[in-house]
Amino acid sequence: MRVCFVMPALPHYFKLILNKIVAGTGYEILMIKPAQRGQATGAAVKETTDNALFKVVELEEYRAWYGKPFFKELLPTLRAFQPDILVMTTWPYFLYLTLNPLFYWRLRQTGAKLIARDIPFNYAVWGRVKEFYFSDKFLNENFQNADKTWKGFVLFWVASFLRRLNLPLADAHINYIDEAYEIIGSYGVLSEKIFVISNSPDTDELLEAFETVKKQSTILPPNPYRLIHVGRLVKWKRVDLIIEAVQKLRSKFPQIELVVVGFGPELEALKEYAEKMRVADAVRFVGGVYDSVNLGRYLHESAVYVLGGMGGLSINDAMCFAKPVVCSVADGTEKRLVREGENGYYFNNGSADDLARVLDLILADPERVKAFGQRSLEIIKKEINIHTVIEGYKKVFEFVIKLP
Repeated sequence: MRVCFVMPALPHYFKLILNKIVAGTGYEILMIKPAQRGQATGAAVKETTDNALFKVVELEEYRAWYGKPFFKELLPTLRAFQPDILVMTTWPYFLYLTLNPLFYWRLRQTGAKLIARDIPFNYAVWGRVKEFYFSDKFLNENFQNADKTWKGFVLFWVASFLRRLNLPLADAHINYIDEAYEIIGSYGVLSEKIFVISNSPDTDELLEAFETVKKQSTILPPNPYRLIHVGRLVKWKRVDLIIEAVQKLRSKFPQIELVVVGFGPELEALKEYAEKMRVADAVRFVGGVYDSVNLGRYLHESAVYVLGGMGGLSINDAMCFAKPVVCSVADGTEKRLVREGENGYYFNNGSADDLARVLDLILADPERVKAFGQRSLEIIKKEINIHTVIEGYKKVFEFVIKLP
């Protein structure tokens, strides 16, 4: 079977997923991505093609007449590869299928089955577009509520209407959250064409790294009150919220510390905020860490993983190293991973006071930290891991290949 993925970037974690699919199935995979940094790629996304077991083709992007990016020479590349299945990131590429119907007709002439891949995040349920747009749920990664004007609403409604036209064009949908049945289904997609697959890093590699880390010397001095955050340093990650919570808890837990793993455009602003909150000595910025063992050393020496805002796979990473998780409502993927009172807690979105309350609850009980961490590890080993993800992809591929 030949499968082609069309994506705005090749994140490190997804390269590992595709490597596992190739190794475990024998599928021939082609990844098409932008030659330069993709216009639809978030800030500080780590990309890598080293040691890929699949072919990577980089095509030039251009801005289509409606202002969103698409690929030059996509059709000739697909005709040369002759995929059985084409998996395309829904936003923004599916817009082109509606706004250039001749392209869609030519795409179908290749004979490839078409799969849409999305979270979906920042999608309104069709019929509740206005309600969603003017709520605090509609954000971008700079943590800005989009232009909440009537002009902005009209543009958002048009984008939603175009989804109503283009989402049903796919033979199947791969989504990461259970709400996809309601959200994607509201755009006219049959439920049997919607497949929810939990996103995952290469948990085999991470669990192996965990065993390695246990045998190594510590990278940080022991501290039962150490918090850790891993992720790109952009505003909607809300690392500032965690810093504020550290300040609130310092009188009760004088040893409290926050380790921040990652880099991004907000790094200097966060350092300044730590100074402003007078906790700079309690916040340790260590930069981007992508090697599993090195990342694991920081996680292993921390007590609790904290996600202040939007995120996803960093929760999986932390759980592979037996960490309890504290988070708020993020992009939806957290709901499958974090079980209230079992392996972590949720705090009220955007509330530093409630985050401090929840952290107080867990840090005050070392046995709870340990028990929650073990439950996290159990969820990864038994429920949400690289193997369940690959089986999910295989199920979708087998479904579409049987379609007439």
